[in-house]
Amino acid sequence: MATAGGIDATEDVRRTDPARVTRARIGLVILAFVLAFGVIAARLVQLAAFPDSPLGRRTNTADAISASRPEILDRAGRVIATDVKSASLYAEPRKIIDPDEAVELLTAILPDLDARELRERLSSKRAFAWLKREITPKQQAEIHRLGIPGIGFLSESRRVYPPGPEVAHLIGHVNVDNQGIAGLEKWIDGRGLAELRLAGLTSDKVLKPVELALDLSVQHAVRDELLAAIARYKAQAAAALVLEVNTGEILSLVSLPDYDPNQPRASRDPTRLNRLTTGVFEMGSTFKALTVAMALDSGKFTLASQLDARAPLQYGKFTISDFHGQHRLLSLPEVFTYSSNIGAARMALALGVDAHRAFLKKMGQLERLRTELPESAEPLIPKHWGELNTVTIAYGHGLSVAPLQAVMATAALVNGGLLILPTFLKRTEAEARELAVRVIKPETSAKMRFLLRLNVERGTAKRAEVEGYYVGGKTGTTEKVVGGRYLKDKRLTVFMGVFPSDAPRYLVLVMLDEPQASAGQREATSGLNAAPTTGRIIARIAPLLGLQPRLELPPVERLLAIARAAAR
Repeated sequence: MATAGGIDATEDVRRTDPARVTRARIGLVILAFVLAFGVIAARLVQLAAFPDSPLGRRTNTADAISASRPEILDRAGRVIATDVKSASLYAEPRKIIDPDEAVELLTAILPDLDARELRERLSSKRAFAWLKREITPKQQAEIHRLGIPGIGFLSESRRVYPPGPEVAHLIGHVNVDNQGIAGLEKWIDGRGLAELRLAGLTSDKVLKPVELALDLSVQHAVRDELLAAIARYKAQAAAALVLEVNTGEILSLVSLPDYDPNQPRASRDPTRLNRLTTGVFEMGSTFKALTVAMALDSGKFTLASQLDARAPLQYGKFTISDFHGQHRLLSLPEVFTYSSNIGAARMALALGVDAHRAFLKKMGQLERLRTELPESAEPLIPKHWGELNTVTIAYGHGLSVAPLQAVMATAALVNGGLLILPTFLKRTEAEARELAVRVIKPETSAKMRFLLRLNVERGTAKRAEVEGYYVGGKTGTTEKVVGGRYLKDKRLTVFMGVFPSDAPRYLVLVMLDEPQASAGQREATSGLNAAPTTGRIIARIAPLLGLQPRLELPPVERLLAIARAAAR
């Protein structure tokens, strides 16, 4: 039946049918993808058809040759990585009239060229051969004046890192073809840049800068203090990280020794690994914070709970004792401030092996942590997790994790109980909360803030105190495992510091590898080196982060009152 306007009503319904509209839209999307991949396929065919030509080696426009990678900026817009254009020298051997003369002339300007290899390239029947990548403007001008037939230049992009070694382990580096092969540079390629470059579809006009959470001012201060700590404590290596606990943003990541990404050959040295994401370590007594949080969150323990630390625990040939042994009943806060292995073990045993393992899994400690950095390590977990494993893991032995994993979990203990995946990119607090997972109760988090502050006021972390910034923290000292055995004279010291403790904003992790005892000290424990190093870092970076010292800070008992009020 027709309407007054002569339009079939059923046809009108068919046109507005939601299913038909959806199918049409899907068809358009598919068509768009087909066209896009068709263009890429065409470029790949073109490259395959001319493998030995300058076109095949790069692309057929100056814009596509020079446009390679986006700039990388810190959170304030300062340049961390950028491209500069440089000339590369190539030859078309079939057009070379006198290879010997060409060799003589070129090696006079480029003495680092191997004359024999150069002669072989120029005498070949190939259509195209690279002679030297990234020559200077002066060298280009001198070679140009020679007027050698078959010798030419291509404009390429060369990656430059103005901060140099300060950003090495975070940014990574590129190869001679300007392709990311480590760090965030590799992550950028993993987002599809490599495929676009291969197809000649990238240009400076379409590549937006990558904005990081990193603060170069904070990064410089952290690295400077780590270098001083290595010298002061005669450590083999060191690492540090600064995290915003409410967003998961990583403001600084330093691992020493590092290397210069502008000359990345040293990156192959195995001692120059990124210890914070690529290495895995037993985190020592810093793990007691997780054990105590688990106990408090279960409801089976309170701040008033007592634990028996009068005698060591015996498990077959293993004896679990305390470094700062009190040989008496300890309150739960005393277990934390005296860093009691016995007390931590008893808490974990009271909850059971399954509950302990489930808690650590919930806190992200039993699976590989994935961030924008491609290089990340799997944690080393016991194959058969029994009661003895729970005992040792409760105080930080027997489970090795990437330090960034431990930082993520500790941040959740103080930010109200939310586990937030760390990021090297800028992120707002609202965006972080959309990704966050609640892992402990808010009242448990309040109690942990009290305990961390208590440990700096009265416990093993006194040397981390910074006047005006209300620091909280936990020490950790572990014996290194070499050849399957713990060595008492080789230690890794760790400190987790948060500030300000009454409303935490930032977490600072410091690790020192094999620090030596200072004059007048018998031991080289975390409280004597990693803790004061953290204090020095906080004193330098807090003003840079906009935090001014406060003259009147609440005593730790006020935090306890807050925690008790939150528990009601």
